[in-house]
Parts: sequence; C-alpha cells; structure tokens
Amino acid sequence: MDSVDLNVLRSVLEWRRAGQRVVLFSVVQTWGTAPRAPGAMLALREDGVVIGSVSGGCVEDDLIARLHDGRIAADGPPVQLITYGVTREEAARFGLPCGGTLRLTEERVGDPAWVAELLARCEAHEIVARELNLDSGEVQLSAASKQDALTFDGKTLRAIYGPRWRLLLIGAGQLSRYVAEMARLLDFEVLICDPRSEFVYGWEDQHGRFVAGMPDEAVLNIQTDERTAIVALTHDPRLDDMALLTALDSRAFYVGALGSRVNSQKRRANLAELGLSEEAIARLHGPIGLHIGSHTPAEIALSLLAEIVAIKNGVELKQKKAVESV
Repeated sequence: MDSVDLNVLRSVLEWRRAGQRVVLFSVVQTWGTAPRAPGAMLALREDGVVIGSVSGGCVEDDLIARLHDGRIAADGPPVQLITYGVTREEAARFGLPCGGTLRLTEERVGDPAWVAELLARCEAHEIVARELNLDSGEVQLSAASKQDALTFDGKTLRAIYGPRWRLLLIGAGQLSRYVAEMARLLDFEVLICDPRSEFVYGWEDQHGRFVAGMPDEAVLNIQTDERTAIVALTHDPRLDDMALLTALDSRAFYVGALGSRVNSQKRRANLAELGLSEEAIARLHGPIGLHIGSHTPAEIALSLLAEIVAIKNGVELKQKKAVESV
C-alpha cells in the first residue's frame, strides 16, 4: 500500500471525527486492462468532496453523481458491490481501457476507531491486514507480512496496509538534495544523516527529516526494516563505511554507496577487512543506479531512484551501470 491510500484513510478519520458521513470505495477485482490495481481507494464525503482514485477519472465522476442523485442513500446497506465496464460500451463510457472491468466495494464508514488504529499501526511500521465482512460491514485488523496480498472471495475483503517506504541518505551534500526532492515526489519518506554541521544549511525547505548521531547510529535508531533503502553519498569512507557496516547487516531492501567501480571494489575489500561477511557485502549496490549515461547530480539522482524503485517493485535490473559512476 502506498501513502496515497494512507492519505485517503487520514481524511476518512478526520471527516468522521467531524461528524460527516463518508463512503469508502475500494477496488477489489479487475479484469482486462484496468486503470487502478486492487486495493486502490477513494473516499467520498457527504458534500461530494473526494480524495483518492479508483480509475482514470470517469468512474470518480459517476460515483459523485451517484451521491447527488440519491443512488448512495444514507440508510443503505453497510457494504455493497459496484461493477463498471461489464460491456464494451460501459468500458468506453467510464474511460476504462477497451474490455476492462472494475469491481468496487461501497462501504459506509461508521465508527472510525479501526481507521485510527490502522493508521497508528502503520506509523509504527507494522504491516496490517484489514478484513471487511460484506454482509455485516464489520472490520477486523490483524498482523500481516510483506508476502501477503489482497484477497477477495465475494464475502470478505482482506486488504494489506503498511508504512511508507523510507530512504535514509548518508550525507547532506548537493547530490542528496536532488535525491531527496525526487524521492519525495515518488512518495518516499526522506531521512538524512550528516554529522558535519557545514552541510545542514538550506535543508529547511527540503522536507526531509534529519536523524541525529553518527551514520551507524542513525541506521539503528530509525529501526531499519524491509521498507527502508539506505544510500551513502558523502564520498568519505569514514562516514559511508560506518553506515554500510550496519546497513548491510540490517533488513533494508536496498543499500548502496556512491563511487566508481574501482572505488566500489576497494570499499568491498575494506568492509571485508572490517569483519563484514561475504553475504552481507554482496548486498551492496555500487556503483549505484541504472545505466542512463548520467553525469549531472540530477541525472545521477534519477539513475539511483530508478534502481531503488525497480527493486522495490520486484523488477529485474536489466540496465545496471556498466561504466564507472561519479
């Protein structure tokens, strides 16, 4: 789950606490080329305000129309199913790709206690399963794992929610500023560690959160998990290698360090001398990024984040850098 959907739930909680009626729509099944995957969410407030998305836009327009023309009644069933695009004509009408079909749950949100609990558990970096009973509207929360996926059997929707993906940058130099800006656009929570006070100036508007301490302490203090990427960008082995010694033995899904192929090999040898296992060292990405001919800081940042996103999404790296990086 991405934080777009977490933002939907935050709005649901805010609106319900303010006493406003809310209907929550969730994509549960798709056939053909659907615009949004199962799990995508949209919340519709009683005055027609929406947040989130379940299609390219036309389905959203119809959901708002359903509210205004009375098809979404305040006293209706707690949950019901809606299907769009059963016929080719409907698919065209609602802006779905030809032949696409989209099935949604239409859920009237009552007591928002489950929303508050789910958001709190995600903030604590837990992965949570939400089970929605379509007959009763009852919601139950339970622990889940990163291997779990959304399931729907016609009676129960089991959706998986988790914390935002995080990116810890070791070093607050110029390249880190480009990486931080792009990472935020990609919906990563950006963390920065740099004990050098000279590099802190100007980060106030970058919306990244500084983590105090030395790099190895920062890796431990953020409670690194499977949704965390760590990149060392100082070009100072005293700081970069300190972070890598801890990061490569952590659960981070990506650990990388800036440097050429020659310097990356020297770094691997140094990490081995410092006692890091071959298995841990093999996890190190260096040179970082995909091969796009990058030279400028912005291009290097793009190359790096393309690699991180590919690994996050389980995509095989076919354009790994074959030449020396900066």
